[in-house]
Amino acid sequence: MHGILASERKLQMMHTDRGLFSRRDLIKTMGVGGTAWMLAQTSFARGEAPERPPATTLVQDDESENPLIELHKNSEDEKREEGMALCMSGGGYRAMLFHLGTIWRLNMAGLLPQLKRISSVSGGSITAGVLGHAWQTLIFEGNVTQNFHEKVVLPIRKLAGETIDVGAVLKGILLPGTISDKVRNAYKDYLFDEATLQDLPDEPRFVINATNVQSGALWRFSKPYMADYRVGQVLRPTTPLAVAVAASSAFPPVLSPLELEIEPGQCVDMDGTDLHREPFTTNVVLTDGGTYDNLGLEPVWKFSTVLVSDAGQKMKEEEDPDINWAGHSLRVLEIIDNQVRSLRKRQLIAAYKKNDRKGAYWGIRTDIRDFDTPDKFDCPFDRTLELASVPTRLKELEPLVQERLINWGFAVCDAALRTHVRPDLGKPERLPYPESGV
Repeated sequence: MHGILASERKLQMMHTDRGLFSRRDLIKTMGVGGTAWMLAQTSFARGEAPERPPATTLVQDDESENPLIELHKNSEDEKREEGMALCMSGGGYRAMLFHLGTIWRLNMAGLLPQLKRISSVSGGSITAGVLGHAWQTLIFEGNVTQNFHEKVVLPIRKLAGETIDVGAVLKGILLPGTISDKVRNAYKDYLFDEATLQDLPDEPRFVINATNVQSGALWRFSKPYMADYRVGQVLRPTTPLAVAVAASSAFPPVLSPLELEIEPGQCVDMDGTDLHREPFTTNVVLTDGGTYDNLGLEPVWKFSTVLVSDAGQKMKEEEDPDINWAGHSLRVLEIIDNQVRSLRKRQLIAAYKKNDRKGAYWGIRTDIRDFDTPDKFDCPFDRTLELASVPTRLKELEPLVQERLINWGFAVCDAALRTHVRPDLGKPERLPYPESGV
């Protein structure tokens, strides 16, 4: 087979030497077990594939001139905007729950309402989407929301008890509609109902990131606009929140792509666009946001304080890598993915070291002993590495694993905050689920 999975249109076809295979032919050929195997094989962390070196140039909002226009700027020349931003990485349900622990700790610290922007990709966008959807109903007292558990924790944990990726693949192959349609419907049913991007708050601004397969650039969903700097922007979009999160978490190749149809004339031109024409402006083909920027750094890079919660996995070493074309190609793509992911992280850490940015980075593979703050929670490194190895899936996790992931996100966020951001904070009395540990 020399073709690759093409964009998943209504017939969702595969091109081969002998012609066209429909999705029904695919399931007949691979079988249910084969389809599940394919899903398992793609359960590695998605990284970034930027079109330019991330250490020098980023896409930024030029809000001093027009908040709806994005321009290229050299990061050395940008004006910093005072304020705190949060990034949440990809990583399926593993990331969703780890980041739930992160925002749980930020809430207890009274920092949630201080955030100017929340940028997310992939699994992190599920957590961000739930928080953004609930924001208008959160009851804040002294900057701490009192109904966090009801409005944020319970919906996320309910979804974590359901497997939606395998069902979406099989239904997308066997039934009308696409795989991404099935994922979107699951998010709608479990989390977002009929909510749209216009139901998000004005502040903090939530930016849900996907990757535009056509332009190779970041596609941002937010309340004021959705946009690709090469294509243009749609002002005040009424796109369903479930669609935005499904696009952001459309793990390639099995849950990807998601096609976003835009009415002619809705996508307006911006300064610097070079692809403002159909079909780029009317039929947008999207994949997982982590394909471009697994940390979600670009939409927050102008802020003076950047917090990054990273639940991405690390590429595993292989003593005897495949030498056949398919296996070798997959391995090479993993190496490229891993390298660019590393560049993003190095860029961030370098900015901290140069005092170019304030903030903190914490990861699911972090050793909590590396933080200097006293009285850290007891989080044995071997136990946290077990959690870091949870597959990148939208697959049911047992309650104990859910609670351990939430606890770990909470504990490492606490250590990072008290070391680098707010040394005045006291250690919380307990973990969210003290009986479960990490």
